[in-house]
Amino acid sequence: MTSQLPTVRLRPKANARAIRHGFPWVFADELVTDRRTRAIAPGAFALLEDEERRPLGVVTVNPNSKIIGRMMDQNPEAEIDGTWLRAKIARALALRERLYDQPFYRLVHAEADGLPGTIIDRFGDVAVIQPNAAWADRMIADLAEALREVTGVSTVIMNGQGRVRGLEGLDERTEILSGQIAGPVEVPMNGATYLADVIGGQKTGLFYDQRPNHAFAQRLAKGARVLDVFSHVGGFGLAMLAGGARKATCVDGSAAALALAGQGAERMGMADRFTARQGDAFAVLEALAEEGAEFDVVICDPPAFAPSKPALEAGLRAYERVARLAAPLVAPGGYLGLCSCSHAVDLAAFRNSSARGIGRGGRRMQLLHSGQAGPDHPTLPQLAETGYLKALFFRLDG
Repeated sequence: MTSQLPTVRLRPKANARAIRHGFPWVFADELVTDRRTRAIAPGAFALLEDEERRPLGVVTVNPNSKIIGRMMDQNPEAEIDGTWLRAKIARALALRERLYDQPFYRLVHAEADGLPGTIIDRFGDVAVIQPNAAWADRMIADLAEALREVTGVSTVIMNGQGRVRGLEGLDERTEILSGQIAGPVEVPMNGATYLADVIGGQKTGLFYDQRPNHAFAQRLAKGARVLDVFSHVGGFGLAMLAGGARKATCVDGSAAALALAGQGAERMGMADRFTARQGDAFAVLEALAEEGAEFDVVICDPPAFAPSKPALEAGLRAYERVARLAAPLVAPGGYLGLCSCSHAVDLAAFRNSSARGIGRGGRRMQLLHSGQAGPDHPTLPQLAETGYLKALFFRLDG
């Protein structure tokens, strides 16, 4: 295949050693971008060479992206076709089948599973693909076919929404590639029942990454009054109801997401212990304080306040504000869980921001537990972005 591919070459100052050791990206300022390179169609494949013309492997090239090259295979003879895709998906499936008793999980976690920029979440017989890189968008039909062959799912949905596709120069669209979908999909997780809107919901319809953090929160929930802020379809709230919470209040800006949370509580037989409150999370936190509300466990799982480095400082201030507003709502001796899914915020910065906010909220704290995404979201040690999720659980006094 090598002779059939165009060749792209690293600049002399680019770190070829990092790529040889597993770093999967080539940035635009690291590649020689002559007329031939700029003429490569977004999502096409090329042979990557170092400055001395030694092959590093097959990359997918997108001249429209700051990440101009993504490593597909370190074997320069690799052919990226249906056979190659089936092997990657089969390897990912083998891990998930070892980890989980039921087919509800993140099946492919992008670079960490060897499919750059590609997310696949599985909901039983339904799978949702997020092709966030140009190559995956071009090969979406091949991806869907390989997915069906390897896993046996019948319904495959392409969810082409979100900020990342814009950075790749891709349009937004959602499409049912095979099978049919009648409505939200029921998902069992940690003893709770969730409803995932895989067509019109946020991302793929459910956030599997918080599964282990939901489980930790359950250990704090028995007999507790629970507040789940930025709850989406009831992530922490329903998990803690399943763990024995006396009452769960879910707060979110989306009426549709809260409706699904309520339906999940109904299917669990716990509708009488569930309350929804729609509105801006910051405004609701302030209103609850004015009402004198008090909870034994408060969880705040906001969207990414710092999705990129330029947004870092503003994002850290937002996380501090969440902690400051949430801390006074926690009963003495109660628990506060704070989460961040921001790529640009590392654990130390998030911990410091959270602690400042709790202190400004007039509370003393113990840090009990630091959580991350579950093992169906493996990380590449060379790529910090694959380990984006952070969850901190505090016990508050004072």
